[in-house]
Amino acid sequence: MPPTVSCPRCGAANRVSAERLRRGAQAVCGRCRAPLPAPSEVLEVSDRHFDEQVLSSPLPVLLDVWAPWCVPCRGMESVIEELASSLAGRVRVAKLNIDRSPEAMGRLRIQGVPTFIVFKDGHEVSRMVGSRGRADLLRVLAGVA
Repeated sequence: MPPTVSCPRCGAANRVSAERLRRGAQAVCGRCRAPLPAPSEVLEVSDRHFDEQVLSSPLPVLLDVWAPWCVPCRGMESVIEELASSLAGRVRVAKLNIDRSPEAMGRLRIQGVPTFIVFKDGHEVSRMVGSRGRADLLRVLAGVA
């Protein structure tokens, strides 16, 4: 079965053919016709679309709360990208830059970065602060993916 990709605009779940993507086709949402990210892309979220991209996601969401000036945050980039690729269609992997999203930072009560928050059905189910290994993140995601 093809992986499912959530539309960043309307949140609709869309099946995306990996073969068509390999041939260069652009996937679009079946509901609103917005371009869809590739199934393995890390989604950048912001204050403006936080509710629809994270809280309304039909898939569980691993949210990486980070800052560009944070050295440990930058060190986690390859782990986050690898998780997005390996969990495509089962978990949405997203990043929230605290410097660009102060409202979400306050709502989430972020006190340190990096912070990793897992959401399922619009609710926070787990939170970890500080750099983590791939195994730690997968262990937390095992209960929701």
